[in-house]
Parts: sequence; structure tokens; C-alpha cells
Amino acid sequence: MASFKVDNLFDVKGKVVLVTGGSRGVGKMIATGFIKNGAKVYISSRSAKDCAATEKELNALGPGKCVSLPADIQKLEEVERLVKELSAREKALHVLVNNAGAAWGDTLDDYPDAAWTKLLTLNLQRVFTLTQKSLPLLRAGAEQGGVSDGVYRDPARIINIGSVEGLVVPAHETYAYSASKAGLHHLSRNLAGRLGSEGITSNTLACGPFESKMMAHTLREQGEIIKANIPLGRIGTPEDVAGACIFLASRAGAYVNGATIQLDGGSIVRPKL
Repeated sequence: MASFKVDNLFDVKGKVVLVTGGSRGVGKMIATGFIKNGAKVYISSRSAKDCAATEKELNALGPGKCVSLPADIQKLEEVERLVKELSAREKALHVLVNNAGAAWGDTLDDYPDAAWTKLLTLNLQRVFTLTQKSLPLLRAGAEQGGVSDGVYRDPARIINIGSVEGLVVPAHETYAYSASKAGLHHLSRNLAGRLGSEGITSNTLACGPFESKMMAHTLREQGEIIKANIPLGRIGTPEDVAGACIFLASRAGAYVNGATIQLDGGSIVRPKL
């Protein structure tokens, strides 16, 4: 216990972070949290314009740095290009946040085949692809954290943004979305078991409702109903999701591996009468 240290438990200063879907919504919330705490954050999304605008906005906040690397990661070649460009700039990646995703709601009778192709590709397959292509950078990040007797003192981190809809049957009809997120949760556990010995952890945040473009219409139409079904009586804030990611990426979360953390205010454990 002589070496037990509690100072700087949540320090992420100087870490290199990649956030997909980082130009807006939950991804932007996460990127902002890391930058405000001194990390260097690469943000990626399909829109170069949105990435550039967010880069400028977040760099004005400091003290960390934001760098725009736009890419349409629905496409395999774009994933490869993104990692190639990142590798040209950085020798290591300490935190990969797989946040980019899409949703699709429709009735069971009308649910289109195209929805499955789009969502399973972006929400699940490309998480695997980007993680796979980023492994050399993540392994280098783990090495930078220090190794003693085969134990990695500060592992590299994979943080996957899942959903409570991947944990329970949702009340609305989002078949491909909920299935893709359930698959993501299990993929994250699979990666945790495989990569932990290499100094790379993998965890999932199963998010409930947050203010984002994806949730905007639902919150306008059903916001009060949604809040009434959350024991804490509110939807998620930027501090909630940024704080959870900083916990997982810092010394405080270095021993967490293979976890699916519900970030939902208790919505799925609310007693049903």
C-alpha cells in the first residue's frame, strides 16, 4: 500500500485520442471533455465542413488540441485512409472512441433491407474494421504507458458507444439499430478478452437519451415522457458522457476491461408496475 496514489486519477493530459462521429452530438461532447482536460483529439465524420467548424470551436477552448480528419467510415477504403493519415501524424494512439453510428426506425412490416445493410455496416462492422486497422497505433500507445514484468501500467483504451436499446427490447421499432448495438456490446467484450494481454482494454458505454441530432425529433415529441421514465428525472448531459469516457481513459479506469456501463440514469432498471 506504500505506493498507493490517489492524485491525478482522472488525468488524460497529453493522450492522443480518436473520436469517430466527433463533429457533433455525443461525439462532440466526448471530444470536448478530452480537450478541456488537455488531450490531443482527432475528430472524424463524413462532413469535412462540420469537422473543420468543430476543430476551430474546440481549439478555442483548449488547453488540449483538436485536429480534423474527416472520413466516411461506412466505406472500407475510407477507414484505411483515416488510419494511414493518423499514422503519418502520430506514433501512438492512446484512446479510440468508436462513436460514429446511425439509427433507423420503421414498422416491422415496412422495415427496409437497406436499413440492415447500413446500420450493421456502420454501427458494428466498421467498429471492428477501424479497431483492427488501428491496432499498431494502440499497441504503441500501450507500450508508451509502460510495461513491467509483462504488466501494462497504462493500457491503451477502446471505448465503444453502445445503447441501452442493445440491452433491452426497445419500446419503439428500431430493429437494426438495437440489434447492431447488442452486437457491438458483445464485440467489445470479445476484443477485451483478446487484447487485454496486449495492454489494450475494451469497454462499452450503453447510453440512454442524450441531446443530439439523432435524438432531436424524439426528444421534441416525447421528451417529457422519456424523462418521466428515468429514475434520475432527466436526460444525459455532455458532462455525463465525457466524464464516463475520461474515467475509462484515465488511471481511474485502467483496471476496467470488458465492461458494459449503463449511462442512462437508471432507465432500464425503473420498476414497472
